[in-house]
Amino acid sequence: MTVTLRAATAGDADAIASIWYSGWPDGHLGNVPDELVAIRTKETFWERVPAKIPDTTVAVVGEQIAGFVMVVADEAEQVYVAREHRGTGVAAALLAEAERLVKANGYDEAWLAVANGNDRARRFYERSGWTHAEAFDYPAPTDTGSIPVPCHRYVKKV
Repeated sequence: MTVTLRAATAGDADAIASIWYSGWPDGHLGNVPDELVAIRTKETFWERVPAKIPDTTVAVVGEQIAGFVMVVADEAEQVYVAREHRGTGVAAALLAEAERLVKANGYDEAWLAVANGNDRARRFYERSGWTHAEAFDYPAPTDTGSIPVPCHRYVKKV
């Protein structure tokens, strides 16, 4: 299986939103405040994607978008892989690209946040060479500000 990485385009928005919406519950339901779950409706994923296209890299397998990563400055902000492509190396390729982009942005350390309770993601990041740095409250963005989400900060030298 060949994974091709490329910058996202506006035409990818529907596929990105679909993967994000489908995958978000896996790491977040039961792990984030109910207030955040209540406002993360299906529509909000499609509303949020267009503004994030410049920060997004997609992984393409065949003709299908298999996953994406959003990188902002030194943060790997979102890493998602479609269920049918999990365990195939897509996530590793996206994470390596995030690390490359953080370095290209002029930083020597990348970071990301993992919601408390998302043990599957934590194990993946640790296997990928990321180190747990601290527990902290991540300010999950909302239309009216943010909601603090208990998370773990992971870091990696790039």
